[in-house]
Amino acid sequence: MGTTQLESVPEPKYWHLKTVLSDALDSEFAVGEILPNERELAARFGVARATLRQALEQLELEGRLQRRRGVGTTVAPPRVGVAVGDYAHGWTDTSGEDTWQTVDSTEAVPPAEVARLLELDPDTPVHRVRRTRMTHGQPLAAELLYVPADSVPGLAAIDTPSGLARARAVLRELRRLELEGREQTVELGSARADDAKELDRLPGAPVLLVTTRYVAEGRTAAVAVATYRADTCRLTFGDAAGEELLAG
Repeated sequence: MGTTQLESVPEPKYWHLKTVLSDALDSEFAVGEILPNERELAARFGVARATLRQALEQLELEGRLQRRRGVGTTVAPPRVGVAVGDYAHGWTDTSGEDTWQTVDSTEAVPPAEVARLLELDPDTPVHRVRRTRMTHGQPLAAELLYVPADSVPGLAAIDTPSGLARARAVLRELRRLELEGREQTVELGSARADDAKELDRLPGAPVLLVTTRYVAEGRTAAVAVATYRADTCRLTFGDAAGEELLAG
């Protein structure tokens, strides 16, 4: 059998450099150590800075490196196993090393894809609750929870129009629902400016987008879009967190 066209294509230079850099990280650098600047690294390995950036971006995507504001590029610690079962996406602020912190709530028109999942007209406003997930004092995920007015009818008696008190009221009303199920999807994305700020990342950094559709009384009661740091997270699924998926 002849050589296929794909087999005849040489390995990209940045991919080979990524392998060399990965070996150097294992043998020469400790977790948290700051790498030399791009100019020094490019000179050391005899490559163009554009090639070096490609290799560094791939290593960041794989969770080997972290880019931090005001610090530079550092060697990343091993990924943390993060459960995204019912407990993790519950609607109660938790305590301990792995916590959800409610931030605020506003009324907003959801993105088109979220409106479709909620089976709403594109311009229909909903309650948008913002939360942050922390572990060991560090931001791990930023979540936007979209809740139609029909899902929380008891809010009509609450005067607070926005803010933390309103957010907690929305979550309190949601806990009254008897959920029948949920659907989740995970995809790789890039951090938007607002998410990057909350997660202490740079805009464009790799993230994992976990979209959860909650079902109650035969309809979609809420949709949550959680943005997780791809450099630090290994997502686990199921209530017992028995199945692990290595993302990134």
